[in-house]
Amino acid sequence: MPKPPRECPNPLFKRWLQEWHDQAAERGRFRLQRAYERALSSLHKYPLPLCSGREARILQYFGEHICRQLDEQLEKHRCVQDELVSPTTSGRGQEDGDPSSNKGALSASDDPVLLSAPCSTKSDQLQGQHLKKSKPATQRRARGYFPAQRSGAYAVLVALYQDSTSPHTRGYLTKSELQQAAQPLCDKSFFLAGPGSKITAWSAVSTLIRKELVLKTNIPARYSLTEAGLALAKELLALGKPPLSLDNDLTLPAAGPAEPVLVSEGDDGQHSDQDVSSEENFEEPRGKGFKPQFALHPGQFDIILCVDFIETTGGPTSRKRDLVHELERNSVPFSIRKLHVGDFLWVARERHSLAAGPLQPLTARELVLDYVVERKRMPDLCGSIIDGRFREQKFRLRQCGISHPIYLVEDSGSVQHLSLPEKTLQQAITNTQVVDGFFVKRTRDIRESAAYLTIMTRHLTKLYGDKTLLSCTKEELERERPLQPRDDSCMLLNFAEFNEGAVKNKSQTVKEVFARQLMQISGISGEKAAAVLEQYKTPASLLAAYAACKTAPEQEKLLGGVRCGKLQRNLGPALSKILAQLYCTPGPLL
Repeated sequence: MPKPPRECPNPLFKRWLQEWHDQAAERGRFRLQRAYERALSSLHKYPLPLCSGREARILQYFGEHICRQLDEQLEKHRCVQDELVSPTTSGRGQEDGDPSSNKGALSASDDPVLLSAPCSTKSDQLQGQHLKKSKPATQRRARGYFPAQRSGAYAVLVALYQDSTSPHTRGYLTKSELQQAAQPLCDKSFFLAGPGSKITAWSAVSTLIRKELVLKTNIPARYSLTEAGLALAKELLALGKPPLSLDNDLTLPAAGPAEPVLVSEGDDGQHSDQDVSSEENFEEPRGKGFKPQFALHPGQFDIILCVDFIETTGGPTSRKRDLVHELERNSVPFSIRKLHVGDFLWVARERHSLAAGPLQPLTARELVLDYVVERKRMPDLCGSIIDGRFREQKFRLRQCGISHPIYLVEDSGSVQHLSLPEKTLQQAITNTQVVDGFFVKRTRDIRESAAYLTIMTRHLTKLYGDKTLLSCTKEELERERPLQPRDDSCMLLNFAEFNEGAVKNKSQTVKEVFARQLMQISGISGEKAAAVLEQYKTPASLLAAYAACKTAPEQEKLLGGVRCGKLQRNLGPALSKILAQLYCTPGPLL
C-alpha cells in the first residue's frame, strides 16, 4: 500500500500562505503569487513545527516581508482565541499573580492558540502546542509583544525609560530628541531608509502607540511611556547587556546596500531571544535560479564617477568646465560619457592587473552602483516643467533599476525672470521629495555641487569597498531584491546593459506606452500610473474590467480604490471617473 501523505507540521502557516497565494492570483499580482508559491514549496519540505514567522527565516524563500505577515496573522489568531477563553479561567490566574496559574497551565484543549476555526485539525493543534510551549514566560503577556534587542521598538522603549530615570527629565521627549537618544541603541537608522524600502526604525513608534506602550501628546508631539511600556522597558534592560553604540553617518541619502530590505520595525517583537540569536547568525541564500554573470571581489575594482557629456559641453562653456575643474581639484576619479538616464552615477570598474599579460581584456567590466543623480538648475527645472520633461524624467529614473535616485537642485541665479513663479518651482521640488520619494539635495552653486559629488564618491568607495559585487540582469535584480542581502555581497547591474536599457527612444512595450498614456492625464503622476499598472498591465486588461461592470456608475468607481504611493492613499473618485470617461466613451469627449 502507498504511504499516506505526511501531514504538514505547520498547518496554520500553510493555510495562510495558500490564502495569500490565491488572493495574489485573483488580483493578477503574479510576482507576489510566485513568492508565496515558492514559500509554500519550501514549507512543505520542512519536517518540524515553527514557533513564529521570524523562526521561518531559516527556510529558503522566507524573506522579511513574508515572515512579518505570518507574525501579524499569528498575533491576530491569538487575539481571537484569547476572546474565546472563559473569563473565570484567565481572570483567576491574573488575580493570583502566579506564573503557574490556570492560564499558564491550560490543557491542550483549553489553549487559546488551539481553539481555532472549524477547519482546525489535529496538526493545527500540534502546531499550537508547539507555539505555546516554545514561548518564554517573559513573553506571555496580553498580546505577546516583546521587541528584539537593538530593534527600533527596543531602542525607543529603552531611550524613554532612561530619560524617565534622569533627574533632569521633563517627563517626555520630542521626536528629534527621541530619535537622537534611541539611535545608539538601534542597528537601523532612525533618519534614513535602507535601499528598496521607505521605512526607518522610527516606524516602530506607531506600533508602540497602538499597543499602548508609548503615549503621544501635544503639538509638536511629545512622547512618554505608559505604565505597561515602563514595565516592558525594565524587562528589556534586565534581560540583556547594555547595548553598544553605533556610529551612523546621517548626512547622506541612504544607509547603503548592506541595510535589510522590506523591514518593518513595527512588527519586530513576535519572536523570542532564541529567534534573535539565530537570525543574527543566519545568512539567507539567494534564489537557486540566480547565477552572476561575473563577480568583482574586494580589491579588484575602483569606484568611478560617471558624468554625462551634456554636463561638460554646450551652453556656457566656462560654467560647465568649472565642474570638471572642481572634480579634478578634489582628486575625484571620473569618466565623461553619454548617460541615457540621469546626469551622474557611479560604477565599480574592474581593476586591471599589471601582471595579467597580453591576453588581458581591453575593456574593463563595470557594474552600476545603486545611486543616480539628476542635476537641475532653476532655469532647467522651469523649462522641464513647462515642456513635460520633468514628470517623464522622474518616471524613467524610477524605472531604470536604481533604487536611490537623487535630485540635485542648484539655486544659482535669480528666479524672478523665469516663466513660472518661484512658489510653483518650490512646490515642484517639495513634491519630488515628499510625494515621489526622491532624495533632494540643494546646493548654492556649481562649486557646492562638485563638493557634494566628491563626498558621495568617497562615501560609496568606503561603502562598497569591502563587498563582493555580483553582476545581474534587471529582471534578476527585481526578483532577488525582496530577499535580504548579505552584508558581504550585493547585486548590481552591468553598466553597458543598464545604459542600453535606459535609451529614451528605444522600442517600448505595451505596458510602457500605457504608462505614458496615463501620465498625460492631469493629476496622474508616475506613482499613480504605476499603481494602476500594478492591477491592469495593458489597456486591453483595463477595458475588459470596464466591460465586466454592469453600470456606468460602477465603471466610474472601478479605480477609485487603487492604492497609490508610500502612504497607500486611494486614487480617488474624481480621477477614477475621468479615466472611465476616457476609456469607456465610444465617441469624442466633449
